[in-house]
Amino acid sequence: MKKLSVIATIFVTGAILVSCNSVRRDPGRVYMPDMFYSPAYETYTQRDSTQFTEKEAEAGRKIFYNNQPVAGTIARGEDLPFPIAKDKQGDTTNYVAAKLIENPEPPLTDAQATEIHRLYLINCGICHGAKLDGNGPLYNGGSGPFSAAPKNLLGDPIVLAMPEGQMFYSIQYGKGMMGSYASQLSRKQRWQLVHYIKARQAEAKGGKPAPFDVADSTAVAAK
Repeated sequence: MKKLSVIATIFVTGAILVSCNSVRRDPGRVYMPDMFYSPAYETYTQRDSTQFTEKEAEAGRKIFYNNQPVAGTIARGEDLPFPIAKDKQGDTTNYVAAKLIENPEPPLTDAQATEIHRLYLINCGICHGAKLDGNGPLYNGGSGPFSAAPKNLLGDPIVLAMPEGQMFYSIQYGKGMMGSYASQLSRKQRWQLVHYIKARQAEAKGGKPAPFDVADSTAVAAK
């Protein structure tokens, strides 16, 4: 009996030593391995086409992933999406409806106005001019590359009477010869730009001096 006890002890001790072997790293069978081993996907690396697809029709048979955020996703601190879609070619229904959309952004602080002034010079000044007079470098009094003068944001009656929602529509989707600036400016910045233009219009109408030194536009834009 004592002999059997010794054998059993040796057997159990050996089993323990084998099970504690530091070399062995295989846990054996794993239930739901996709959850146990969470795969890390690099956003811009080439994906295995046998496993992944960018075609929605193949979703289910392969893992659908197209680098795009989930529909309806809103970045932290960003404004809600513009509720009006772009008009189809030749239609102006939504452009007219945009008149009713109010600016969700509060009036600009001094710091915000300075930043939006800088963004205006970078994105808009080349056409509409540093003074918002429609005489940017691309027009340059008629001697620039553009033969038609861009809108005078401070003097054109159409722009002066344009509601903020309609102005945002033009920046978001483009209007006439002006393209969309949705990729250059966030929604928050677009709405703030509308505030900036309306504030400059009000100052010009009241005969007040502009709050920015337009002579130093190059230096401001370079910051």
